[in-house]
Amino acid sequence: MERISSAVILKRRRMDPVKLFREELKKPGIVMVPGVYNALTAMLAERMGFRAVYVSGAAVTASLGLPDLGVITLDEMVKVVSYICDSIDIPVIVDIDTGYGEIFNVVRAVREFEKIGVAAVQIEDQVLPKKCGHLSGKHLIPPYEMAGKIRAAAEARSNPDFVIIARTDARGVTSLEDAVKRAEIYLEAGADVIFPEALESEEEFAEFASRVKAPLLANMTEFGRSPLIEAGKLESMGYKFVIYPVTLLRVAMYSMRKALSLLREKGAQKELISEMYLEKPPETVKDLLDMLTSRFGEKFREAVYPEGRLRDNLVLMVNGHSIKLLKGLDTPLKEEDEVYIDVIDILEVVGGG
Repeated sequence: MERISSAVILKRRRMDPVKLFREELKKPGIVMVPGVYNALTAMLAERMGFRAVYVSGAAVTASLGLPDLGVITLDEMVKVVSYICDSIDIPVIVDIDTGYGEIFNVVRAVREFEKIGVAAVQIEDQVLPKKCGHLSGKHLIPPYEMAGKIRAAAEARSNPDFVIIARTDARGVTSLEDAVKRAEIYLEAGADVIFPEALESEEEFAEFASRVKAPLLANMTEFGRSPLIEAGKLESMGYKFVIYPVTLLRVAMYSMRKALSLLREKGAQKELISEMYLEKPPETVKDLLDMLTSRFGEKFREAVYPEGRLRDNLVLMVNGHSIKLLKGLDTPLKEEDEVYIDVIDILEVVGGG
């Protein structure tokens, strides 16, 4: 059987995520950024068409069974984020809380995250130990101290396209006016994007955007102080990014609780099978090829349909398993062929003619 070298399918396109994210700052339109907390959720977000992901300190901390009080360490976060960066091509934004300490800690954090392929880091102006931005009892460092951290972060990056996002928690501690003033100071210090945390009304989001002339990031976390505003409306106000930092974790926990409850009560999981498919299972060979073509693009189509016809004796090698498609496109898939449902990547396509 002849190997078709030009038909090797790699999930990773090996694009430069730092360059991609820097270019987003220059493009019109808002970018919706879901929060992820491991490689699997990041891969799903990429597959669903999102152009960037946000690694929330709160979500990663919660996944470790810890409260969002700044207790996660730099090394722990780098390890989690490295798996995420290795699994996707779209830009990764990382919440680095207060920078894990003072200026030298910020410098080390930027260098560590830049080395593993992160496109942007977000640093906030709370006192360490910090709290979730939507809780009471927060304390702020002086704006000049935060400006020093931002300057250090900007100077520490080796790639000038690496993006520094400055978050201010001033609205919930001092005032909206202080948040605006701090944003101006942080921009002058070298921040590329401003993130006003915990604004309390649509009017405040609009006022902040009208007064701070820079790329802005809005946080649409659930159960917080901010109203949940549609992305289109935020875009009309002037926001460039909107994050949903803990949405996936919360929905996943609800689904897992539902599944565990049913399993405990029924003693079987049959009723859950219909909820386990990420996409409708294809029924025929044609359905399978159409699904894979939409996922992997024209390179896959060219490998499978050379000169507009289905390749003879086609075999798909799927993570070590082979699905032999030797019959017509209308051939029903056998149950054992459905191994592809649970695999992430296609390694290669081989065929005999």
